[in-house]
This record gives sequence, structure tokens and C-alpha cells, in this order.
Amino acid sequence: MSNIVELDVRPYLRKKLEPFQVIMEAVKKLEKEDTFILHATFKPTPLLGLLKTKGYNNKVEQVDAEHWITTFKHKSQKQQSDSEPEEITFEDQEIAPACPEQSAHTYHLDNRGLEPPQPMIRTLSMLQKVQSGDKVTIHNDRVPMFLIEELNTLGYLYEVEDQEDSSAKVTITKS
Repeated sequence: MSNIVELDVRPYLRKKLEPFQVIMEAVKKLEKEDTFILHATFKPTPLLGLLKTKGYNNKVEQVDAEHWITTFKHKSQKQQSDSEPEEITFEDQEIAPACPEQSAHTYHLDNRGLEPPQPMIRTLSMLQKVQSGDKVTIHNDRVPMFLIEELNTLGYLYEVEDQEDSSAKVTITKS
């Protein structure tokens, strides 16, 4: 029997709170036949890629300027319509693919001064773009605890370097 699990994180985002942990707690409880509906103030691009790695297809709809509805269904469910799940694209930056014979590349993101969840979104987006073995170094206003938790879940290696100004640099190796 399938259930519809609906979560509205717009109140979190409007208060500048990071809803990632709340979302992932809901996802952990999902059964393969469940449908997960997420309401957010923006298109949750990094989450689309993350849940795709966990076996979920998605459909994204923008209702108004600050209301996006994303529906996630496990890939084991038969598609109810003829429409294909939305392709995940990244508009913010082009990354040149690494040639197999070249050594790994390092990419840098300065996330200081950005309000949550932007640092996490930028970092997860970059990690989806780079090749296996590449490194992404981020500079955040503080240690990104929710990101660290997600890196552990995804199995990425990382190093955290506290800075004298209380900011943090994190170097992540894509596996």
C-alpha cells in the first residue's frame, strides 16, 4: 500500500533555518511504494541529485515565485504518466570534464557570506559536476555540520581545516 508523505519546508527557509536534516529524516522513513512531496521556496537542485542516488525519480513544478513542489517516487514504481522525470541540470557554472589520462582537478568555492541553504546547495551541485577523484575545496563561515553529515552518508572523504577567523575550509574528494 502506498502512502503520500508531504513535507513543507518553506517556514524553515523563510526563517533562514537549514531544513536538510528534517528532509532526510522524512526520506529515511519512506517505503519504496511511497510518494514524497516536498514544498520549498526554491528548486531543490542538489536534493534532486542526492535522492536520485538513492533511487528516486522526481517531477518539479513551480507554483509561484517562492513555491516549488517536488514529487519524488522510487524508480521501482511504474510511471503513472507518459512524462519523464525532470532532468537535473546545473546553470550556475560549467565544469570541463576531466580527461581520463589527466590527474584529478581541484575546484574552489567561496561560500562565505551566503545564507543557508545556499552553501550546501552550491557544494552538492559542484560535487555532482566534477569527476571521480576530483577535489572540491569550500570556504564557509563555519563548519558545515549538515553537509558533513551528508558527506558521511555519501561516503565522500573530506578534511576540515578551522581558520583563525572562525571560518572553515573543507576539502572533499569525490569518490
